[in-house]
Amino acid sequence: MKIEKNRVVTLTYELHIQSESGQQTLVETANTENPMVFIYGMSGLPDQFEENLADKSAGDEFDFKLDSEAGYGEFDQNAVVELPMSVFEVEGGIPENMLEVGNFIPMADSEGNQLQGRVAEVRDNSILMDFNHPLAGKELYFKGKVEKVREATAEELDHGHVHGEGGVHHH
Repeated sequence: MKIEKNRVVTLTYELHIQSESGQQTLVETANTENPMVFIYGMSGLPDQFEENLADKSAGDEFDFKLDSEAGYGEFDQNAVVELPMSVFEVEGGIPENMLEVGNFIPMADSEGNQLQGRVAEVRDNSILMDFNHPLAGKELYFKGKVEKVREATAEELDHGHVHGEGGVHHH
């Protein structure tokens, strides 16, 4: 059975990103204990990700790259914001080790939306925070295997997600 629209696909894979120096870093793994399961055509994944899997069958291997536009978008310089040190104070002081480059800090914007910011630079009286997705501007390298392909049930199609093994469980 081949991968096509409305079929449930089970994948195992490794996702690497490549740094400017050409080194690959593993950022995500889906293994047989914890595979990725989705309905083809309803995954919410980048279109190009799905297109690369079209017509494959269980047992087939895949190895492809998504450029940043197809993945998490380009790096947005406007999402890098300088914030005064006082924003990070808790009871008059800044918690130790909180403001270290690379740390992720949950924050909220003026509308109360939750944002995840990464400390990009620590300055004398301010902090440069980066609110881009950690994989923005990165090329994504997927390498893995199609484990299973099956028809989705009418109920799954109706709900738009997989039930049962590896899927969403309704209580």
